[in-house]
Amino acid sequence: MISIPHKTKQFLVLIIKLLIVGGAFYFIYNQLANNDKLDWDKFLILFQKNQSVAGVGFILLLSVLNRFFEILKWQNLVIIIHKISKAEATRQVLAALTAGLFTPNGVGEYAGKAIFYHKSETKQIVFLNLICNGIQMVLTVLFGIFGLLYFNGTYNVVNTRTVLILFGVLSFTFALLFSVKKLTLKGYSIEKLIHKINEIPKSIHRKNILLAICRYIVFSHQYYFLFLAFDVDLPYLTLMSAITSVYFLASSLPTFQFLDFAVKGSVAVYFFGILGVNEWIVIFISTLMWFLNVVLPVIIGSYYVLNFKVLSPTLSKGELDKTQ
Repeated sequence: MISIPHKTKQFLVLIIKLLIVGGAFYFIYNQLANNDKLDWDKFLILFQKNQSVAGVGFILLLSVLNRFFEILKWQNLVIIIHKISKAEATRQVLAALTAGLFTPNGVGEYAGKAIFYHKSETKQIVFLNLICNGIQMVLTVLFGIFGLLYFNGTYNVVNTRTVLILFGVLSFTFALLFSVKKLTLKGYSIEKLIHKINEIPKSIHRKNILLAICRYIVFSHQYYFLFLAFDVDLPYLTLMSAITSVYFLASSLPTFQFLDFAVKGSVAVYFFGILGVNEWIVIFISTLMWFLNVVLPVIIGSYYVLNFKVLSPTLSKGELDKTQ
């Protein structure tokens, strides 16, 4: 096994840090500066008309709560390995978010969290992050299906036959997955995954689900309140059904974090176009949601990435706990 000198390793880590942070800021700037669909003049006129310190503060508070619930979720799950403080959970979550910004579906986030732990714990960290993200995806699918059914029942976007076919395909897929749960791929199987999930105390699962529901309510209603701020006057259930449908369908598409607003924006334009909402408003709100819930946390996360120190592989668990 090739041994890398300590100074060389430090230099490589510095290069990686600068690439992650530099890449993150480049992608953010590129998306904001070169998006010709963002009409800043219209936005400024509307902002001056409806400007409110309390309103802006409320929207920012929802962004803080969105990430805070994610931080609490991670702190709750990782207690299985180590008990960490909220400050340490914040450091890990935001640094991992920054690392996952330009990787497909944020897969870099898994590695971003794993580097804070001993090599022997990497598999456990990846598994816990899968649980952390998985429950959010499950809720997105559940709320999204109900929202889509309500929206479709009101506006008949897709005929009943197509809905039944889609529901049948989903049911068949889940049934097939559980029927072959003993099928092993590279040492992993659905049966083993279920067994590992069941090893986690029920109290931790309950808290994880509760925090995930709180987070979903926060970011979906942030979307809702932004539409109200842009003078979109639609019934609550209609607006929320469109929002949950957009999140469901957009989350089903493979994408990068830095393109998240573009994907959600394109899906949102279709749904809110049916409701008669102006396209530029939909694009702007999708961009604002991305800026408030991805860009701002990434800016903070960049600080943690730049200040990250590689843990020695020889650290004992006790010494590792002290570093955290």
